[in-house]
Amino acid sequence: MTIILDPTKGITNASWTTAGRPIDPVDGQMGFNTTAGTLEWYSTTMAAWVAFNQGPTYQIEYLVVAGGASGSRTPNTSSAGGGGAGGLLSGSTAIESGSEYLIVIGAGGAAYQSPLDGGGNAGSNTTAFNIEPIGGGTGGWYNGVEGYQNARSGGSGGGASWNGGNGTTFGAGTLGQGNNGGTCSPDQAGNGGGGGGSGSVGGNGLSDNSRGGAGGDGTDWLSLGTFYAGGGGGGTKTAGTTRAPGGSGIGGDGGFGTSNADVAGLPGAVNTGSGGGATGLANYGTTGTRPSGAGGSGVVIFRYIGAQRGTGGTVTSAGGYTYHTFTSSGTYTA
Repeated sequence: MTIILDPTKGITNASWTTAGRPIDPVDGQMGFNTTAGTLEWYSTTMAAWVAFNQGPTYQIEYLVVAGGASGSRTPNTSSAGGGGAGGLLSGSTAIESGSEYLIVIGAGGAAYQSPLDGGGNAGSNTTAFNIEPIGGGTGGWYNGVEGYQNARSGGSGGGASWNGGNGTTFGAGTLGQGNNGGTCSPDQAGNGGGGGGSGSVGGNGLSDNSRGGAGGDGTDWLSLGTFYAGGGGGGTKTAGTTRAPGGSGIGGDGGFGTSNADVAGLPGAVNTGSGGGATGLANYGTTGTRPSGAGGSGVVIFRYIGAQRGTGGTVTSAGGYTYHTFTSSGTYTA
């Protein structure tokens, strides 16, 4: 690096364009970036060029998942749809050393338990680093007062139930965050559709008395072996004996009907943003009392290269990265 010292003009640093930066920079190497119009220096810790006028920043890779919806319950006329997974967003961004970042973890939708037929509860949004995925949408259901209710949209949409004419009205997923729910099987006492997951759409309810639709697959973030945001399984109608599986083993399995009661849906796994399973359909003329499966709460995970730089969340290290995991709301100090 060439530095020219002129007592009347000060120091003239080396200069380069962004594309023409030094190929093998050393820690602390400094120059003027003519493309960006600013002085910058190289940090081996961050493996990045840092602009003087922006403060010391570093890159993180993030996973931000909203809360999943609970399954719906419909112990009358047709089986309910599984809960949709919370929206999932991942990528990378720069954060500034010394700054505080508020992390808000979205809650999963509460299990629906009532002597009346009713829908599930939507998941709540998660926020971190100005990123905000949407909570999961509820599955379709039948309400004895209001009639047939369509599945709701969300990060991923809920699975469909019979709606008086067909079972195709699933909840829609949000582009870039999740997928649609599945459809109900094409008969009035049909098996409910599975909730959508971040990795795939919810499964369609199967015909006859077999089972409801499976929940949509989740996503294995950075191929590290752990899945997030799977959909909840749909409900299975009267005389069913098999639960519809939740997506990727983290969405809640759906319930099934028996001769005189509905069998509860299972919850989505906590801190995965997964949807809950729907209840099954009890025999005609009976009233079920089992709840739907609750949706799984959201989560925020991020990592950066090298040793720990900030505080907040549960801190671990692996493969040369430091990881911060937030399973409840808090603050990250960079």
